[in-house]
Amino acid sequence: MAGIGAGAAVADTVIDTVPVVNPVGVAITPDGSRVYVTNQSEDSVSVINTGTNMVVDSVAVEDFPTGVAITPDGSRVYVTNRDDDSVSVIETAGNTVIETVEVGNSPVGVAVTPDGSRVYVTNRGDDSVSVIDTATTTVFDTVAVGSSPRGVAVTPDGSRAYVTNREDDSVSVIDTAITTVVDTVAVGSSPRGVAVSPDGSRAYVTNRGDDSVSVIEIATTTVVETVAVGDGPREVAVTPDGFRAYVTNTDGDSVSVIDTITTTVVETVPVGDFPFGVAVTPDGSRAYVANILDDTVSVIGVDRCLGSLCIATGSLVGGGSTGSGGAGSLVGAGSLAGVGSAGSTAS
Repeated sequence: MAGIGAGAAVADTVIDTVPVVNPVGVAITPDGSRVYVTNQSEDSVSVINTGTNMVVDSVAVEDFPTGVAITPDGSRVYVTNRDDDSVSVIETAGNTVIETVEVGNSPVGVAVTPDGSRVYVTNRGDDSVSVIDTATTTVFDTVAVGSSPRGVAVTPDGSRAYVTNREDDSVSVIDTAITTVVDTVAVGSSPRGVAVSPDGSRAYVTNRGDDSVSVIEIATTTVVETVAVGDGPREVAVTPDGFRAYVTNTDGDSVSVIDTITTTVVETVPVGDFPFGVAVTPDGSRAYVANILDDTVSVIGVDRCLGSLCIATGSLVGGGSTGSGGAGSLVGAGSLAGVGSAGSTAS
């Protein structure tokens, strides 16, 4: 733990930069040890060791990989291949593709349910969501949603899947028990990314067309706040403690940090060129951001202020808890909540 103090001046900053090629989607394993990054022009997935922030493996997948999500047990990685109409299934033990699943037209977003039994894939080319049964690795249902679906996130209890529809300026809410859309929520212009808070109370939706984030109250399925962010917001990830939401601004080369209690932007962090996917480590100490146009992943050291207590966590590595009763427990270190929802990258 880097430090703790009353009213200390701390800020989120880029603490490392990892070279990759044309990165888009980002997902982190539940133990926090590895980051999986989709490389669109290379038809591959880079594997980053979070202890060294170095690429330790590369996995060949199909054409134009975009979205990426990891199962709760960390055993498998699901990658959407936009121009191949498929999903590659990577076994993390050997970082090898063990299955390729045919889905709908132009798949982009992907999310895994908390119990690991289902994978939801948005198909922007045919306005649908493919639902994959992970036990059989087959599509067992297809759900019609709005026009040009992009991001997808599943609530912590697994009961709902939230899907952004870019051309409808809406979010489709799927009841996962019956795989049917049960509600549609109007949001901002050209919604892209979506993430659900760890307590399941709110969904955060990036609206690229009007530089905002819509905050949906899940209990009432209504927009309760709209937050102005940077230029061209694309993806969003919520920290495991639920106190912050990180929003990539593709046209502003920055990340907006939203305080979820006050629903205001409290920091803007400069990153690389055209930032896209973002994910936060399970211990909440770091955020990984894929910068498409300069072939890098920015590593942000995440710092925390809870009231008058400021906790600098940027020096933490990996996904382990910092110990009970210490500063790490103040920020929910070691929680796995919200990890899956960071894999909703939508191109």
